[in-house]
Amino acid sequence: MRHRGRYSRVVPPVPTPVLASFALLLTLHDGLPATKPAEVGMAAKRLEAIERVVLRGIRAGGYPGASVVVGRRGYSVFQRGYGKLSWSEDSPAVSPSGTIYDLASVSKVVGTTAAAMALFDEGKLDLDAPVVRWLPSFADGGLKDQVTVRHLLTHRSGLPAGRDLWRIAFTPAEARAALLQSVVRCEPGRCYEYSDLGMDVLALVLEEAAGESLDTYLARKIFTPLGMQDTYYRPASELRWRIAPTEVTPPRGYPLRGEVHDENAYILGGVAGHAGLFSTASDLAVFAQMMLNRGSYAGTRVIADSTVRLFTARSAGTRGLGWDTCAGEHGCGDFMGPRAFGHIGYTGTSLWIDPEREMFVILLTNRVHAARARRPAKVIADIRNDLADAAAWAVIDEPEIAVAKVAFRADSPKGWNKPLRAKRAKSRRGAKGKAVTKRVVVAKKVGTGKKSVSAKPKAKGVMAKRKVAPAKGRKG
Repeated sequence: MRHRGRYSRVVPPVPTPVLASFALLLTLHDGLPATKPAEVGMAAKRLEAIERVVLRGIRAGGYPGASVVVGRRGYSVFQRGYGKLSWSEDSPAVSPSGTIYDLASVSKVVGTTAAAMALFDEGKLDLDAPVVRWLPSFADGGLKDQVTVRHLLTHRSGLPAGRDLWRIAFTPAEARAALLQSVVRCEPGRCYEYSDLGMDVLALVLEEAAGESLDTYLARKIFTPLGMQDTYYRPASELRWRIAPTEVTPPRGYPLRGEVHDENAYILGGVAGHAGLFSTASDLAVFAQMMLNRGSYAGTRVIADSTVRLFTARSAGTRGLGWDTCAGEHGCGDFMGPRAFGHIGYTGTSLWIDPEREMFVILLTNRVHAARARRPAKVIADIRNDLADAAAWAVIDEPEIAVAKVAFRADSPKGWNKPLRAKRAKSRRGAKGKAVTKRVVVAKKVGTGKKSVSAKPKAKGVMAKRKVAPAKGRKG
């Protein structure tokens, strides 16, 4: 019997890769040409701080391994793998050119937004046209009819952040139908809510505009022309040994390796607007350099210069079109400016590009794989920011944007492995005694004489789901 929202499958064991084959593989796809940091105005000694920071994240149990690339002015100046693909003793070591990671929400920019940029260049995508032009079944005769492509790209469509499509759909077709029936909860253009659903609807628009599937279009227009041979959705089974595993006990019922981690992306067929793309750090370095070159790489232009400028500039709040921009959070550190653009991914990935410094920073991890730290999300957040800060600190040839000193979060970690359960239990006990008594005393002071409590205290740290533009709050 098939159960709604549950998956079952027999997964064959992963063969241990032959080291000679792995070494041969590493010689095939090396990404950007490498050079010494000094050749592009960077300090090698300062870049070495990256190693200390990333290794501290591994030792703290935040992730089993990591792949890092820092590039400037057309060259890779720091490209290293740390740790292993999993916590297993016999797991292969991570390689920037050999290890493939699930990019999670970085797919939104390297995949979905890149396709939108290319289709915009071709004149097939009008940013201010309503979604119903391409997807008539999206219409509801009300607010949904007002949603435009631009609203989807800036997360101002009014669609909610997410919805468990995987719980109500058995097939990709059913998931798409349910997606298109999602309710718009706010006037389009007025409210900001970081929405996976919005990017998924955008992917369907792009497929209609392109006349082919999103993965096929991206392979033809972006990845193949750039030589990104290890970037794809739904990687082939023979690549599984190179892919970093993700969740061990997901709703699907078996450990994930080579399948997209996100449940909605999986039920949508593995190709979705918000997730599904797999890649290596070396491949992403080529993509990042293409963006720094404003649409071209190694003599091949895939996106127009003007389109890169349009999509990466701030358009609504701190959001560009598809891209996020740096506002001192989400992995861009303390020193990148507002012109920097990028994105992070839930699985522990990030890509940030700084045109002012002509530099990019890539971090790929699988922090969702049996993390040993109590708060792996805090670990990866600090490591992302430290990595960006180390790269900015290493730029020494431009005095006007030089960074004199950096205090790395990983050197004095806060909250990475802080035990929370005991404190929460104590807080709950106090809510029935001490906290209530305090309110009663206050009531007597104001002369009410009432000892009853009509409502529970409001929880701290609860954020509103929607904010009126131009709000700055975002999800990663």
